[in-house]
Amino acid sequence: MDDKTDFIVYCIEEYRSAEKLSGKAVIELFNSYHVIDYIRSYYEALHTTGRQYIVNDINLFIKARQPV
Repeated sequence: MDDKTDFIVYCIEEYRSAEKLSGKAVIELFNSYHVIDYIRSYYEALHTTGRQYIVNDINLFIKARQPV
């Protein structure tokens, strides 16, 4: 695997753990909101941050894309 793929797996696992979701639920959520594309696009900035920042950032990303 390359560095970006490793980081995406890391983000999925950290998000799963923080939000107490199954791996399947995280993948479905990430696919619905294109979170993996977001992580891949902003890898350079995100991989320098900590676990809590990443989880919060993903939550903000998802929330911003939910219907009002």
